[in-house]
Amino acid sequence: MVGYIVQRILAAIPVMGFVALIVFLLLRLSGDPAAILAGDAATPAQIARIRDQLGLNDPLYIQFFSWIADMLRGDFGTSLLSGTPVTQMIAQRMEPTLSLALTTITLSVIIAVPLGVIAAWKQGTLIDRFVMLISVVGFSVPVFVIGYLMISFFSMELRWFPVQGFRSITQGVGPFVERITLPTLTLTLLYVALIARITRTSMLEILNEDYIRTAHAKGLPERKVLMRHALRNCSVPIITVIGIGFALIISGVVVTESVFNLPGLGRLTLDAVLARDYPVIQAVILLASLIYVLVNLLIDIAYVLLDPRIRYQ
Repeated sequence: MVGYIVQRILAAIPVMGFVALIVFLLLRLSGDPAAILAGDAATPAQIARIRDQLGLNDPLYIQFFSWIADMLRGDFGTSLLSGTPVTQMIAQRMEPTLSLALTTITLSVIIAVPLGVIAAWKQGTLIDRFVMLISVVGFSVPVFVIGYLMISFFSMELRWFPVQGFRSITQGVGPFVERITLPTLTLTLLYVALIARITRTSMLEILNEDYIRTAHAKGLPERKVLMRHALRNCSVPIITVIGIGFALIISGVVVTESVFNLPGLGRLTLDAVLARDYPVIQAVILLASLIYVLVNLLIDIAYVLLDPRIRYQ
């Protein structure tokens, strides 16, 4: 087990190095940070002085390795616009995004896995068609449309929840739940559709296996057959989609955070892209890549725990 984990970690290092190189080159070739920092009214001499201060006159490979060395020390640079350390900006925006991701993926799993199991068990019935309808709606309707419908109905009509904003859970569970509920429900519809569809497909394959027929022939209760024999043996693809879904939420909440005015990483990324704040963009992209790598590592470990045969493949 330990050797398997070490092997996966070592395989992730060149991936992160390649991502860092691509991010560095793309942003360096897309514009001049010194010109952005100096402003439109700056003279060529002022821009040249800023370039020298930032080390932009050095060869690209020296800039790259200096940037990597700073990151390994925990220094991701300073925002070109606000002058705030990037690590501080990310730390301030992390809680809303993590809160939204954790509540969404938890609620999605609680709802979607049972729905997928029941849909497979009742294949071809109205229940199955209802689950598939939810899947189609979840994939078809854009997230921002769902968000605005949530606001219109639950906030404007019923006045159950605030329209926008975020409150930390340290300020009270009630205010936190009030403001995280609508964004969570908005994203949950999408991920319920994804997880339920994968669960249903995986269960249908397993339910046709001989050992499931044997379990039925032995007179085992339907619940034990579904949960202990079927669901457990099709858990690998379900775990995969749950893990990937969590990573996607972390790195792709720009629209949802914009609709509900959540001060998370999505809004930070959007603001940085519009302002061409290169240090912030670089740090956020690398953070998203690191999350993908870590999630994939956890998924690989879960594979081994669920099916020990995988470690020998």
